Parts: sequence; C-alpha cells; structure tokens
Amino acid sequence: MILGVVIVGVVGLQIASHVLKHNGDPSYAEPTTTSSYSPTPEPSTEPSGQPSTTIQPTTRPTVRPTTQAPRPTTSRQTTTSTPKTNPGPTDSDLVARNKLYKAGAMKSVNCKESKSRQSTAAGARANYKNLLGCLNKAWSPLIAKAGSKNRSPSVLTFSGTVESPCGSHSDTGPPFYCGTNDTIYMNLTQDVGNYNKYSQSYSKVWARMWMLHQFAHEYGHHVQSMTGMLAAYSRIRYERATYAQELQDSRRLELQASCFSDIFIGANRRSYPVTGQSLVQWRWLIANTIDPAHDHGAPAIHNYWALRGWNGRNPNACNTWTASAANTQ
Repeated sequence: MILGVVIVGVVGLQIASHVLKHNGDPSYAEPTTTSSYSPTPEPSTEPSGQPSTTIQPTTRPTVRPTTQAPRPTTSRQTTTSTPKTNPGPTDSDLVARNKLYKAGAMKSVNCKESKSRQSTAAGARANYKNLLGCLNKAWSPLIAKAGSKNRSPSVLTFSGTVESPCGSHSDTGPPFYCGTNDTIYMNLTQDVGNYNKYSQSYSKVWARMWMLHQFAHEYGHHVQSMTGMLAAYSRIRYERATYAQELQDSRRLELQASCFSDIFIGANRRSYPVTGQSLVQWRWLIANTIDPAHDHGAPAIHNYWALRGWNGRNPNACNTWTASAANTQ
C-alpha cells in the first residue's frame, strides 16, 4: 500500500516551506525555517484569541453454552442474527471530531526554560531534554482523555545529513517529525547557528523563542500521531483528486501543529516565562512566516491559529479540519 507523506512548517530565521512529496512514510512532518529577520526590540502587550461528538463503541453479545442434554421436540424454525460490527471512527471523524477536542484546557506544568543556552550543541540538547519532559507532562493527561496513551517521542539531533525512516535530510533544511519511529529530529546546525549569528541580546531571545516554538510544533505532530490524526490525514490526502486539495490538507495539519505548540507555550507563559522581550520576539515570529509552496499557511493565517492556541490553551481551539477554507490559506 502506498501512503502519502507530510512536510511541516513553523517559524524561524527564514521560514521557507517545502513542497509535499510522496514516499513510503505516512507521518512525516517537517517545519520550515523563518522569514526575513527583523525582530522588534520594543516590548508590546500580550495578545488576546476556540470552539466537537464521540463515537460510542458497541459491545458484541456473548453466548454461554448449557450442559443440559436436549429433549426430542418437533422442529422449530429459528432465525439467527449476525452481530453488528462497530466500524470505528472514520478518517474524517479522527481529524474533525477527535476526542482530543473534548479533553479540556491544558494546565500549566510550571515548565521553566533551561538555564543552558544554545550557543553550543550541549546547550541546545539541554533545552531539548528540558522541553521534552515538560511537553510529555503537559500533553499526556489530554491524550489520555482522548482515549490514547502517550508514548514519549525520541529526540535525535543532527548536523550534516541524517538518515531516518522518513528519508535522508540535510541540516540545510528544517527539523522534522517522523511518525514511523515516533522521533523528533532537531537541527543542531540551525539552532546553534541562529543563536550565535547575531550579537544583539534581543536577537538571542528571538533564537530561544524560535527553538521553543519549533520543538513544541514538532511535538504537536507527535500529538496528532498519538491520537490517530496523522495517519488519518495521510489516508485522506492520498485519496484526494487534485494537488490543490492535498495542499489544503497539508495546511490544516501544519496550522494545527502550530496551534498545539502555542497551547503549551500559552499555558506555561508565566513560568517559562514568555513575557517582556521574549513575548515580543514570540509575537514577531508567529506573525512573520512565509509559505512559498502554499502548504503551511500564510503569515496572517499562521498568526491566527497560533494566537488561538495561546489564548484558548485548549485543543478545541485548534480544530483546523472544520475551519473554512479562508481560515486555512
């Protein structure tokens, strides 16, 4: 069976989206790097930003045999009914009416930023490790309420070229999530390079916020994988009649992953913290993405969904699958 492949995008130094491909993996998600670099040094006020039925499983009747010997009787016609099988949720149900949307608001897990800085590979890895623990703790209760069990994704870092079940990737491209092995692949060359490229203090804050959003976005794809959405998306996309429809599906997937990212960031904004200059740079990066391949969402649309996650802090604010086409462009 041939399955579709997903390429995913977020925010970074020069956000450039990549065209959808087809290969053997159904759950490949890759964010982009960010738009033209010009973060504002002046702080601004915090932003201000919601809205699905569960499938009731049916049980199959059981029959107990009796040990009593039968007595001869006149034959009597009986009818037997075939038990109805529960087909389970459809792919459309899994993306548009997933139980995750009923799981409720995310609570803060008091996640604090690592004291290490990504000026070195060791510093970047310390940040990844810290964020992984926070994200597991924050998302696992919601995934459980959706009827699934969360498995912590693995995190692999790379410089140069990395081989994965989702293909070979270079550090000239963005990080990515591979659902085949539940692994987030973080680009060390990019994260360390972004931090060291500029000397201004606000530029380094921007690099830290960008790494936070990228990592949480990739974890958003892991949430989609754990709740069945990523595989359902792949099957839906494979059946599409036109490339334009595939692109629409890709944007819905990517915008949702960013919205999930900002549920976590919004829920932990006080403890991390994402205030002051950190808030300024986070606001700038979510609003300054570019999407040349038209598969990740236009800047204003990405900003819209990021703010929904930030303000709502609830997966029901991130249902891109039932949103209008105008809100997923």
